[in-house]
Amino acid sequence: MSSLLTESEIAHEHDVVWLEDPEALDYVRQALDKTKRRNNKPPYMRDGRMIGYARLDESAEPDPDSGLYKRRVFYLLPHDRDTEPHGVYREGAPGEAVDPRTIEPRKPGAKTTRSQLGPGMATA
Repeated sequence: MSSLLTESEIAHEHDVVWLEDPEALDYVRQALDKTKRRNNKPPYMRDGRMIGYARLDESAEPDPDSGLYKRRVFYLLPHDRDTEPHGVYREGAPGEAVDPRTIEPRKPGAKTTRSQLGPGMATA
């Protein structure tokens, strides 16, 4: 899923729950996952680890076909910059990466110089 989420796709977010301190990270990957519930910790089926997730407000409706809710999940993969600082993302970032400092409920995360280029490259 692209980091280019629209506000309409995340309009029912109530809050974001962080499982790790986002201030320590240059970027997190974001995706919309389908889950059975709107508020509990969603299952995580990727490599790497979940960094956080969105909880939905009471007005959120499940998809009529699947009965599942679309929720934003924030995660990192084993080869991301936080665990491999000299790896493939030493500079640059994956397409779905956003700066965790820009994440708020109902607002898509943003790409910043820090998220895209790495620490020490800029203070943005």
